[in-house]
Order: sequence, then C-alpha cells, then structure tokens
Amino acid sequence: MASSFSTTNSSKEISRELPPLLRVYKDGSVERFLGSSFVPPSLQDPQTSVSSKDIVISQNPLISARIHLPKLTNNDLTQKFPIFVYYHGGAFCLESAFSFLHQRYLNIIASKSNVLVVSVEYRLAPEHPLPAAYEDGWFALKWVASHSIENNSSIENLEPWLIKHGDFNRFYIGGDTSGANIAHNALLRVGNGIVTEKIETLPGDVKIRGALLAFPLFWSSKPVLSESVEEHEQSSPMKVWNFVYPDAVNGIDNFLINPLAPGAPSLEKIGCPKMLIFVAGKDDLRERGIWYYNAVKESGWKGEVELVHVDGEEHCFQIYHPETQNSIDMVNRIAAFLV
Repeated sequence: MASSFSTTNSSKEISRELPPLLRVYKDGSVERFLGSSFVPPSLQDPQTSVSSKDIVISQNPLISARIHLPKLTNNDLTQKFPIFVYYHGGAFCLESAFSFLHQRYLNIIASKSNVLVVSVEYRLAPEHPLPAAYEDGWFALKWVASHSIENNSSIENLEPWLIKHGDFNRFYIGGDTSGANIAHNALLRVGNGIVTEKIETLPGDVKIRGALLAFPLFWSSKPVLSESVEEHEQSSPMKVWNFVYPDAVNGIDNFLINPLAPGAPSLEKIGCPKMLIFVAGKDDLRERGIWYYNAVKESGWKGEVELVHVDGEEHCFQIYHPETQNSIDMVNRIAAFLV
C-alpha cells in the first residue's frame, strides 16, 4: 500500500506543527506525514462488485464526495437502497473520501450492508480551520436530502444514482473518530437548531433514521472515567483540537468537542431515533465513547442507543485490517443496523 508520507523539507522554515501528523511552513505549505494514498473510483470493484464515482457537491467552497453503489440485484435499474452519509476520520486534518483506506472500507460497507454510501470530502485543517468541516458536512447532508424532492430540477449538481437508487425513508449518517464527531453535531443541528435557534429540517423533510458513531472524538478540560489526570493536558485530542480550531470559543470545552460543556445543546433532542456507538479496548478514545454513551442514555432522549465494546483492538482497526474476525463482526453489526 502506498502512503502519502512525505520526507521533511529542511530548506523551509517551520511555522507550527502537530507531531506526528503534519507540519506547516511559513510559506503556507502543509506537509502531512500520515494517511493513505488517493485511488480512483471504479465500476464494479472486483472484490465487492460495488461501483463508485466522484461528484462535486459545491464549487464554492469546494465540497465533493465519492458515492458507493452496491451491485444491482438481477440488474434491476430501479432498485432502491438505504442511504448512508459518511464522514471520514483523520483528526479533521488528515485522510480523504478518495483515499485507499476509505475506498476499500466503504466498498465493504456498501456491499455487506447493501447501502448506498455518500462519503463526504470536506475541507481539512489547517488550510481550512474548523468550523469549515462542520459547515461542509451540513451542506453535504442537505444536498443529499434534496434529491428526495420530486421537483428537484433546480438543484445544482444533481446525482442520478441518488435519485434512481436512494431510499430516503432509510436515511442514515455516521463516521469514524472526527467524522463521528461531525455526524453527532449534525444530529444536534437537526434536533436543537444550534445555529438558527430553531429546529432545522432537512430538504424534503427527510428524517435521519439512525446514526453510526465509531470511536467518536470528544474531549474536555477535565478527564473522565479512568482517563489519566497527569497526561490529560498533553493528550492528543487536546493538541489536535487546539491546532485545528485555535479560535474555538471556550477552547476544548466548546460544545462541538465537549457535548456536556456548560451551555451545550441538549442531548435529549438528538435528531434520530437510534444510535450505534463503537469503542475499542486499546483506543485512547475508549473512555470518551463510553462517557458519551452514558450521557446520551441519561439525557432523557427517547431513542435507542447501543454501545459495542470490542476488546483488544486499536483505534479504527476495521479500516486498517478489514480481514480480521473482529473487523468482519463489526461490519456485520453495522449491516444489521443500516436496514
């Protein structure tokens, strides 16, 4: 597997850096040290028979996506699939909907779950600090939902696969790590109206049927559960957040990263009826996932939330090692949820 790792350019002066993820130079260029290489979409992937293509959602700002369509049963050109709007992880500053890792992973999800996946390519920090990723994620969600409207000829960049094969009565969102965080905040926007101070509906009055949050990225100024008090101030999530959103109101206790911060939107109004949350035993975010799960359960929210704890696994193991039994079991659990 190729990598996007680049060697250090010693001839340029460093402005700031986020080891071991990336470095910013004084000329404005950014050097990323982690992440998988970009790969093209494909018609009928030989491993999964899933077809994929890239589309532009918005030109200004530039928001795009890769769509993954399962193989049609008996070449049924009218076959409908549940829709899964997916936000990739990468600490808001790495990875891509067009990367090898996500192309492989989402082909597997589309095939095993029999869902149409829209993998959003949102703008990354530090070139585009937060809240850019949240804004792009929300715009993309509305754009996908707009395909449910019968008279949608006025919508820019209409996507035929969504119109022909999308079942808008089975509409899901989710993501891994920072992508799960983006999905969570979209749910709050639907349920709480965190921007306009009133509940925001999606175009066509599309309802989110469920949310999949895998290894969600949340944090706060105080450790929770069994997190280390001594290491908290130097924790990776703390450093990442300060780097990708340096102007965040209340810093690490901004409600976007700390869902239980003072004044945060109520979890009681999460905008879907069911949630599936994954945590991994060897993941530094494990305690936060459990903390979030408990907070949702205790919030008064009327939906159903399930926590799946995978012992002995690392962060996002199912993306890096999809061939293992734990990864296969996780994908099967996701498939049972996205129905």
